[in-house]
Amino acid sequence: QVQLVESGGGLVQAGGSLRLSCAASGRTFTIYGMAWFRQAPGKEREFVAAIRWTGGTTSYSNSVKGRFTISSDNAKNTAYLQMNSLKPEDTAVYYCASRSSVLLQYNSWGQGTQVTVSS
Repeated sequence: QVQLVESGGGLVQAGGSLRLSCAASGRTFTIYGMAWFRQAPGKEREFVAAIRWTGGTTSYSNSVKGRFTISSDNAKNTAYLQMNSLKPEDTAVYYCASRSSVLLQYNSWGQGTQVTVSS
C-alpha cells in the first residue's frame, strides 16, 4: 500500500503560480507512475498530468499543457505540480494518485488540496 499526502494549495490571483507537492510513503518501491487529477464543484474529476517514476516521461491534459509542469524527486518519493499562469477555471481540489503498472488504474489517492484562483 502507498500513502500519499498533498500540500501546497491555497488562494492565488489569476496569472499567479503555485507548486503542489505529493509525498509518498509505504511501499513506494511499487510505484510505476504518479499523476495529478482535479475536481471542481459540480464537475467530474479530470486528469491533469502524469509522470512515469522511472525515466520521467510526462503527459498533460490539453487544458494545462504549457502552463503546468509535473516533476518528481524519486529520492524524496515526492511528485510536484508547478502551476503557472493560473486561471479561475483552474479552481478545484487537486488530488495526487499513484499506480503500480501502466496496465492498472490509479489505486492510491491523497486527501486532496484546495486551489482557488481569483479573477
